[in-house]
Amino acid sequence: MYKVTYFFDYLDPNPTIDYFENRIDAEDFVSDEIQRKVQFQVDHISRTISDIEYDILVEGESVLVHIEEINKVDA
Repeated sequence: MYKVTYFFDYLDPNPTIDYFENRIDAEDFVSDEIQRKVQFQVDHISRTISDIEYDILVEGESVLVHIEEINKVDA
C-alpha cells in the first residue's frame, strides 16, 4: 500500500492524504494532480510562459508531494 501526501504549499498544516494499493496508481495520481495544478496556473497567467518557466512550475508542485510505501494493517 502507498500513501500519497500532497501539500498545498510549504506551510500547509493539513495536507491531502490518499492511499493506493500499488505504486503505479499512486504515481498516476501524483502526475495527474501536478499537471492539473500547473495547468491551472498557466491558464491564469496573462502571458505566454516559456518551457523553462513551465518546468519550474512543475518542479515547484513536485516538491509538495510525498509517496511512501506503508504496511497495510489488518483490522
